[in-house]
Amino acid sequence: MTIVTMSNAIESSRPGGLGAFNVIQLEHAEAIATGAESAGRPVVLQISENTVIYHGSLAPLTIACLRIAAESSADVVVHLDHASDAELVEEAVGLGVGSVMYDASAMPHDANVASTAAVARWCRRRGVWVEAELGEVGGKDGAHAPGVRTDPAEAAAYVEATGVDALAVAVGSSHAMLTRDAELDNELIAAIAASVRVPLVLHGSSGVPDGGIAAAVAHGMVKINLATRLNQAMTTAVRAALGADDTLVDPRKYLGPGRESVAGEVTRLLSLLSG
Repeated sequence: MTIVTMSNAIESSRPGGLGAFNVIQLEHAEAIATGAESAGRPVVLQISENTVIYHGSLAPLTIACLRIAAESSADVVVHLDHASDAELVEEAVGLGVGSVMYDASAMPHDANVASTAAVARWCRRRGVWVEAELGEVGGKDGAHAPGVRTDPAEAAAYVEATGVDALAVAVGSSHAMLTRDAELDNELIAAIAASVRVPLVLHGSSGVPDGGIAAAVAHGMVKINLATRLNQAMTTAVRAALGADDTLVDPRKYLGPGRESVAGEVTRLLSLLSG
């Protein structure tokens, strides 16, 4: 079995960054594992709360990801992403997920701290790694909207108060960007990295150009979350397959090329993160 802990994956990815990719359907998970095997790098399979809502259940896709991770020759972490419901965290841990992001960033600051600290204590007793977010009120985009920035001192205080294992920070990226022109504040990344004792996580990385991602890692960013780039790769390949043959109805004939395209993009991005 090659399911590994988040801590082990982070350490084995150094001096580069750890690529974390969102899984929406089975083909994503298969492609991400294949891409990691080709790159010879550890990888994270992430299942978001939004994806759980889409499927109507956490268990089926999560169990599939755990099995894919166990059978992969790459080191793979299975991670619950952007969970705002503590019960969902508990369900994921019960299924065997060893890493979660509890996102209370939409709450007022004091409530965020108290809720996150409680989840972190519960997870620590079970050996589960916890990522969190010090954000603005307004949901997951609030902390990553244009112009929002994380204060290093506030970040350090939040980590100490909550006891989390990693922190998602706002340094210039934004979720679901289709263009790759986000400009990160590398000086701020370095300042936060120097102030905070846990690994930093970059959300919304798909909107950052390749050079910007590499620079972010060089300045102290550790876990790099990517979703939209893979969705773009899959959608482009699926559109091409369907456009080339208007009689095509077998999903394997268009999802297969989509899966191959995602695997190639994962390999490329993991190679970029290798430092």
